[in-house]
Amino acid sequence: MTTGFGQRTRDYVRKHPVASLDTVGAQFVMGVRAVYWLVADIATGQFRFWEFVRQAAFMVKTSWLPTLAVALPISATLSIQFGLVAGQVGATSLAGAASGLAVIRQAAPVVTAMLLATAVGSAICADLGSRTIRDEIDALEVMGLNPLRREVVPRVAAGVVVAVGLTGLSAFVGFFASYMFNVYVQDGTPGSFVQTFSSFATVSDMWLAVVKAVVFGMIVTIVACQKGLSTKGGPAGVANSVNATVVASIVLLMIVNVAFTELYTILFPRATL
Repeated sequence: MTTGFGQRTRDYVRKHPVASLDTVGAQFVMGVRAVYWLVADIATGQFRFWEFVRQAAFMVKTSWLPTLAVALPISATLSIQFGLVAGQVGATSLAGAASGLAVIRQAAPVVTAMLLATAVGSAICADLGSRTIRDEIDALEVMGLNPLRREVVPRVAAGVVVAVGLTGLSAFVGFFASYMFNVYVQDGTPGSFVQTFSSFATVSDMWLAVVKAVVFGMIVTIVACQKGLSTKGGPAGVANSVNATVVASIVLLMIVNVAFTELYTILFPRATL
């Protein structure tokens, strides 16, 4: 019985934690190679620009409306909660700064990344996974073509550009929603909202959102491409890869977001707020 338990434990460690580390390692290697070939192809004029445009258009069409639909209620919720807390401590005038900074630093890049993971990442994985089980990727390799340069690099570039654009759109919509709720629902003062926000917000806050968007866009596209290109087991394997893509992307996004937030707090400490 003890031997059987030990064998099951070893099997579990081999199939789950070790396999997870192998997957993360493969995704890291693919990310490094994708960035290398992206720079090299742009420098040598071999970058597949029209494929990049096609992928970017597909990503925008797929994710812009869901991003707005999620950014509006989340921003309104943040405004309501910060307004209530500010009213309880007698600092109603700071509600604008608190909700506005929360939208730019956290809500905008995280909402964009999660929508990219669910809407775009799943579509990328399904496309590449279907082509993998039909041996189209192997056919590219037989013809001497690099699947990473042809399929992954344009998608990574498109994911980064679209993530930055959607983050800016989400930040604008979120700030506008926070302003509207604070002024027209919570009876706040328009001038106080804008003044406190401009007093505490800095350019580095927006740069933080942009850097997050770049990293999040790379994470989503690289995870989706790696899962799609490693799909096995026919149509059922494609479904499993899509599910794993969404779960793995969101988990990685949350971990990286915590790391970015903590690092930013250490490097750019605030004396107030």
